[in-house]
Amino acid sequence: MTTQYWLVKSEPSAYAWTDLVRDQRTAWTGVRNYAARLHLKTMQKGDEVFFYHSIESKSIVGLARVTKTFFPDPTAPNEDWAAVELTAVAPLAQPVTLAQIKADEKLQQIALVRQSRLSVMPLQPAEFARIKKLGGI
Repeated sequence: MTTQYWLVKSEPSAYAWTDLVRDQRTAWTGVRNYAARLHLKTMQKGDEVFFYHSIESKSIVGLARVTKTFFPDPTAPNEDWAAVELTAVAPLAQPVTLAQIKADEKLQQIALVRQSRLSVMPLQPAEFARIKKLGGI
């Protein structure tokens, strides 16, 4: 199966990259957007995921991996919502800011720019590779 690439967003005050590093793995729960739910259900074990800090720093700060495909979100009042398990892989050597992404002509079409409120979004392989390069990994 081909690796897919993703970006997940979290407010650092709710769950930061340092929390994922400390915990080593986490169930990615609490997503209550229909489009994001579809993306969670599409994620496969081994897919690579950028971890984005929203609100304060607005930057991609780490790389994670999907280690368990979707399951019912235990924080949801019913079984209509999905979660996946993520494992921390590595921090970016340098965070990649939203301003950098918006200024990079190769990244103009990513969902982070076009659908800024979406909390789980796919990335194309070339976009993922570009962000890795900008992040120093």
